Amino acid sequence: MAKPASSRSRSRSPRSSAKKEPNTPVETTAEDLSALYREMLLIRRFEEKAGQLYGMGLIGGFCHLYIGQEAVVVGIQAALTANDKVITSYRDHGHMLACGMESAGVMAELTGRAGGYSRGKGGSMHMFSREKNFYGGHGIVGAQVPLGTGLAMAEKYKGTDAISVTYFGDGSANQGQVYEAFNMAALWKLPVIYVIENNQYAMGTSVVRSSAQTEMYKRGDSFGIPGRQVDGMDVLVVKQAAEEAVEYVRGGNGPIILEMKTYRYRGHSMSDPAKYRSKEEVAKMRAEKDPIERVRVRLVEEFGVGDDALKAIDKEVKSIVSDAAEFAQNSPEPDPSELYTDVLVEV
Repeated sequence: MAKPASSRSRSRSPRSSAKKEPNTPVETTAEDLSALYREMLLIRRFEEKAGQLYGMGLIGGFCHLYIGQEAVVVGIQAALTANDKVITSYRDHGHMLACGMESAGVMAELTGRAGGYSRGKGGSMHMFSREKNFYGGHGIVGAQVPLGTGLAMAEKYKGTDAISVTYFGDGSANQGQVYEAFNMAALWKLPVIYVIENNQYAMGTSVVRSSAQTEMYKRGDSFGIPGRQVDGMDVLVVKQAAEEAVEYVRGGNGPIILEMKTYRYRGHSMSDPAKYRSKEEVAKMRAEKDPIERVRVRLVEEFGVGDDALKAIDKEVKSIVSDAAEFAQNSPEPDPSELYTDVLVEV
């Protein structure tokens, strides 16, 4: 196993195992905040359109929407470089867009068309882009965690300064393979950030009913992996926490856990009526903590951004999503011969 490059500076743990959900506003500029606003809005509008296409029968199989959780991936991706690796679960459309993958290619894959990132054979849960260093979308609960750990191991072995960001949910956090990965990552000081997107409901069961340890950022304590709990509904707070975690991991200190306290507005998947929680609970989260609305308010009140500028962003985003939906519907279905491609690689 190659040691971290000597040029890396060793840094202290960013408040090791310290629970911190900052309430004070993080400093930023109107330009940077507008860019984050646009990225979150793109994901929101894309997912809303995906929900519509699913209802029309144009998207088959499972479809897990990211509506409500946009601040997590947008804030974290803003702290990464193009060489860093990203892997996540089946709730993955937002991650793809945040990684810079084209909306048209993602939507075409959702509809099972040849113009999709996996040529229409992966669908909602299994898309990849080597160009953007996005390694999936994985349908097996928690399966991406050892894979993301392996990505980190590869970068350390090659002696690069790239890191792996491995996203998974509160439900996955109870899988045994997650802790096997934690053990190896800590033992070998692998450059991986484990991002637990705690949306408070693992499919249909709340965290308090399914987890003996509900504070997910502590899950690495027995391995010596520091953790931090973050307000995942505030994109600037997420970005700040991610920047500190990136500095720590890139400095050769090994893995870290970021627990993002977030919330999904829709059911677990499109087939989930979400009767395990009240409409009032969802409405309260929307009214008080919506990640996009919080940024919009700050743009208006602190930076004086006018309605025209915000409407222009919304118009641009809607146009991108509309074009993506049109491309997806007009793209041809895969040729039957594609059943025999990408099955085996001979080396």
